[in-house]
Amino acid sequence: MKFFIDTANLEQIKEAQDLGILDGVTTNPSLMAKEGISGKDAILNHYKTICEIVDGDISAEVLSTTYEEMIKEGDELAAIHPNIVVKIPMIKDGIKALKYFSNKGIKTNCTLIFSAGQALLAAKAGANYVSPFLGRLDDISVDGMNLIEEIRIIFDNYMFDTEILAASIRSPMHIINCAKIGADVITSPLDSILNLLNHPLTDKGLAQFVADAKKMG
Repeated sequence: MKFFIDTANLEQIKEAQDLGILDGVTTNPSLMAKEGISGKDAILNHYKTICEIVDGDISAEVLSTTYEEMIKEGDELAAIHPNIVVKIPMIKDGIKALKYFSNKGIKTNCTLIFSAGQALLAAKAGANYVSPFLGRLDDISVDGMNLIEEIRIIFDNYMFDTEILAASIRSPMHIINCAKIGADVITSPLDSILNLLNHPLTDKGLAQFVADAKKMG
């Protein structure tokens, strides 16, 4: 399973990269705004900087909602770096845009997926990734893991190359359950990834090893 970090914060990206387990990055307008990044040139330059840090797929989201505008914006984003993946919303014009970019050989990530039907349409249109939002489904008392499982079955049935990129990850258990079900990728805040390191028995065992080593002189 690939590990992506869901942030626009360069320090967090560098920290995840230094762990040696980072495969890519996802961002969105909200994450950019959180880092105080606004304006077209600033956003494009920020994506370029991320691509210089991480050797992997970097999802860059279009801000438009019409086919013509998504095409124009997506072409501009794809020109930044070969690792850019154009992130397209799950809407009717978005499906058309996915097909356009697929025909051009430009990678895409279809975002805001909340049903298996949406994922199926995106895969049919040639999306490289689909991003089901687990946490947001959990917020409305819907089990997001069931959606991952449904998409996995459909994609396996028809051997789609589209990868399932589990998004809106809220906890280490989300990551573990995605791995058990067979998500191809998770994109997560750094904290959830780092929390996979933690276990009280590891801490206890290490403390005992250190204490015993001191007794040995």
